[in-house]
Amino acid sequence: MLPNNRTTENSIPFAPITAKRKMTIAYKDSFDWPVYPTAAAFATLYQLEDQNHSFGQGMAGYTKRFATAYGDQMIGNMMTEGIVPSLLREDPRYFRLGQGTKGGRVKYALTRILVTRSDSGHKRFNFSEVGGNAAAVAISNAYYPDTRTVFDNTEKFGIQLATDAFSNVLKEFWPDVKHWWHTKRHGMVSQPVGFR
Repeated sequence: MLPNNRTTENSIPFAPITAKRKMTIAYKDSFDWPVYPTAAAFATLYQLEDQNHSFGQGMAGYTKRFATAYGDQMIGNMMTEGIVPSLLREDPRYFRLGQGTKGGRVKYALTRILVTRSDSGHKRFNFSEVGGNAAAVAISNAYYPDTRTVFDNTEKFGIQLATDAFSNVLKEFWPDVKHWWHTKRHGMVSQPVGFR
C-alpha cells in the first residue's frame, strides 16, 4: 500500500484546508516510507554518474548522495506542500479526476504542476509548486558543492518538477491499479482450483 497523503477526489465538493493541515501533509510526505527508496534510487543514479565528484565513491560517497537526495525531497515537500501553500493560500492537494480517457487523465495529472486551486477554490497558476521547488533548489546549493551553476540548478529544478508530475500520474491511476489487482486476486481466489 502506497501512502497517499495529499490526494482527494475532484468529484467531492471543495473545502479548503488549514495551514496546519498543509504542514501535516508536507511532514507526512517527507517521512513516509516511499521517500527512502526514492532517495536510494536517485543516490544510485548519482553514484553511477559520479555527480558531485567531491562526495567520492564507495559507501561514503553513496551515503552523502543518499542524504542529499533525501534532503532534496524533504525540503521540496515542505516548500511545495506546506510552507509556500500556507503563505500564498494555495491548496497543495492533488484533485484526482478518476474518470475519462487515459490520455486525458495523464494530461490532467501532468498539468497540475502548473495549475492548482487557491484556498477559495479557484484555479490558478501553481506558484507553490514552481516557487517551492525553485526555493528548494536554491537551498540545495548549500549542500551540493560541485553543482552550483545555472545549468546545474536548472537541471535540478527540472528533475523536481518531473518527479512531482510523475507522482501526480501515479496518484491519478493508483486507485484503478489497486482495484484491478484486488478484482483479479479476488476472482482467482473465489474460483475452483481446476478453473485457474
